Amino acid sequence: MIGILVFGGLLVLLLVRLVERPLCGMDRPVTPYITLFVCRNTLRLIGIDYRVIGEPMKGPGAVVANHVSWMDIFILNARKRIYFVSKAEVAKWPGIGWLARATGTVFIRRDRKDAKAQIMQFQERMSHGHKLLFFPEGTSTDGRVLLPFKPTLFAAFLADEMRETLSIQPVTMVYRAAEGADIRQYGWWGNMDFGQHFLAVLTAPKQGSVTVVYHEPVKVSDYSDRKALARDLEATVRKPLAEAGVLDA
Repeated sequence: MIGILVFGGLLVLLLVRLVERPLCGMDRPVTPYITLFVCRNTLRLIGIDYRVIGEPMKGPGAVVANHVSWMDIFILNARKRIYFVSKAEVAKWPGIGWLARATGTVFIRRDRKDAKAQIMQFQERMSHGHKLLFFPEGTSTDGRVLLPFKPTLFAAFLADEMRETLSIQPVTMVYRAAEGADIRQYGWWGNMDFGQHFLAVLTAPKQGSVTVVYHEPVKVSDYSDRKALARDLEATVRKPLAEAGVLDA
């Protein structure tokens, strides 16, 4: 059922995009709602309890969040229209790469030589009202730790072309396992096989919950140091995880 929903939704999205793209260009007034519909109903089919605290920011900007699982994509897309920023290699992955390209993911190479081009790319996307989402940890975890946010990812935000107008909203996803299940039930990290983890989640006797916390956006213009910006955003994302007691001591 999930396969039919996801790939059926992808087919509908591509068909709509055939009309939307020549009429609206970079703007996507219709197709993001198809993604939102698919993601919301995928979570319903999985059976995870989905809760939201706070409100997604209005207007263009960037979003940063902790990264635990492939499920993050569905969870973050189920509430608000966003566009993920991902490493270039993901575009070549079977299945996931196709979905990522179709839904407007921004692919980047972590190469300083591309920094200027990336700034222009981010600026253009946000000028069309797109909210770009980054995972500053750089990789997913088992959900019991929060890795330090990489300051290099914030260099583009402090560029003169963006820093005066850009806001960043930190978001925390707090996963809780079902009663009696492994506390890392939803964590997908390291060299874990996607197919095996996907099936393990779907066939679990009970599902747990996820709470998505939307924090107040911060103005980039309040910072002159990317390390300080990364440190403050990390602290904000970490707080609900610590309060929920999901982090290892």
